[in-house]
Amino acid sequence: MIVKHLNDVVDTKDDIDTETWNARRLLLKKDGMGFSLHDTLIKAGTETLIWYKNHVEAVYCIEGEGEIEVVGGQTYPIRSGTLYALDGHEKHLLRATSQLRMVCVFNPPLTGSEVHDSEGVYPLVNN
Repeated sequence: MIVKHLNDVVDTKDDIDTETWNARRLLLKKDGMGFSLHDTLIKAGTETLIWYKNHVEAVYCIEGEGEIEVVGGQTYPIRSGTLYALDGHEKHLLRATSQLRMVCVFNPPLTGSEVHDSEGVYPLVNN
């Protein structure tokens, strides 16, 4: 059994803070669950280009407001209670009007060391 509290992750190597987002990585590949689970903050007033070529992701918003725009496609509002799943590796722009707090699940699971490259992609890491 794995039992953790968010405070066990904050300010550790599994708390990744960037210019536009902060991901507190609660479950990672090393935990052996077959997915990773993250408590992520998208910073207010930011826009982030993301393209998970190597992963599928499900996201559930628990706080804040913003939108997700599929590049070349539709824009969807995000607010508390919204779920979106990137089951087609959609390249997208994530915009936060106010700080968004999201619960994110990745498959394959992240190892913890990933950050977006210039295309918004997380590489596959095999450690």
